[in-house]
Amino acid sequence: MNVVIVGAQWGDEGKGKVVDLYSSKAEYIVRYQGGNNAGHTLVVNGKKTVLHLIPSGILHPGKICLIANGVVFDPTVFFQEVDSLVASDALHGPAHEAIRVSDRAHVILPYHRMLDKCREEKTSQTKIGTTVRGIGPAYEDKVTRRGIRVGDLLRPEILKLKLTQAVEEKNCLFEHHFGTPKVELAPIYEECLKLGERLKPFVADVSQILIQALKHKRPVLFEGAQGTLLDIDHGTYPFVTSSNTVAGGALTGSGVGLGAATQAIGITKAYTTRVGVGPFPTEIEVTEKETAEKIRKIGAEFGATTGRARRVGWLDLVALKYAVEVNGLTGLALTKADVLRGFDFVKVCTAYSLGGTTIYEMPSRSEDLARIEPFYEVLPGWHEYDTNSVQGVEDLPVELQTYMKFIENFVGIPIILLSTGPGREETLQLQDPFSL
Repeated sequence: MNVVIVGAQWGDEGKGKVVDLYSSKAEYIVRYQGGNNAGHTLVVNGKKTVLHLIPSGILHPGKICLIANGVVFDPTVFFQEVDSLVASDALHGPAHEAIRVSDRAHVILPYHRMLDKCREEKTSQTKIGTTVRGIGPAYEDKVTRRGIRVGDLLRPEILKLKLTQAVEEKNCLFEHHFGTPKVELAPIYEECLKLGERLKPFVADVSQILIQALKHKRPVLFEGAQGTLLDIDHGTYPFVTSSNTVAGGALTGSGVGLGAATQAIGITKAYTTRVGVGPFPTEIEVTEKETAEKIRKIGAEFGATTGRARRVGWLDLVALKYAVEVNGLTGLALTKADVLRGFDFVKVCTAYSLGGTTIYEMPSRSEDLARIEPFYEVLPGWHEYDTNSVQGVEDLPVELQTYMKFIENFVGIPIILLSTGPGREETLQLQDPFSL
């Protein structure tokens, strides 16, 4: 049985912890889209580890962690993570034995980061709120067939030719459109050669590794980044990321066929957050400011990659049901229910009002989503409970059990995992997706 893990909201749902837990069941853990604009935070034995590129399963011995073709890959960030894992004794052997990088993955280069920054700062252009790490421009080069791939870093002559063409084009933009200094080819080329040499032991045909693993029925976990509502096609466009974050992206992003993933698990918080700009129907930053600040403080709602404060809102079940549908989710993992302990009540959005009309589906246009008024159901809150003593659903407050049932009934799939706290051990696993 093979499982895809996706974010069911706007990212930051706690995927890192869930992937870390499910990695114990898998032999191969695959990152299939996005770049180092995503950050997964893991807490194991009280120690926090933040990863941006390397799959979260790296903290388990004997696993093969794959960075697949759908990822845009920053070699400098990759080696920063490798060095950090080595320094903290988190690896259980040589790094290149546990981590493989697809030769088809596209490389993020300095001019991508510069272009990202220029576009965000240009006053005549609406800001998207990117992390300015070059993710979008790298994907842009990929789809216009001008990208540099990981395999190119190992072939000096081809690399120089491609870089020469890329730098020439980018310098036209920097000089004539943005009015910024041009980039120099030579230092970029020399740095790429050095990175390519160090990267050589990690480079592999990840698609073939996976095809062989699937052929021999080895369990595989596909790890998504960001969240469904940030998907380039199905999210709140244009306030989205540059890749397909939905479960279907696991296939194209890792080079495997239909049937490779048999379960799709969506991660959702017990409330909702969003980083950066864009419509957010259940946001309470203005309407319930004190509640938003309380949730943000208790839940440590600050971005793992950027440190930016996350916007806070109540759980949006209309959006969550949409995520269930576009991903084909078979189960939910509910995180951060512990953050809402001690609240007198909690709210859940069950419908929208748009121009005086009640609707039950997410609009496709961000302009409409920005005008939405949410309809809420108010449910009783739950009292404090010891997260370490929870052994089963019966140990949870009745009000939390009711909340979980309400979610399940609305979206039509079961909650198969409940995170009762930030630590690896603070988790209630209700079903095992690898055995379904």
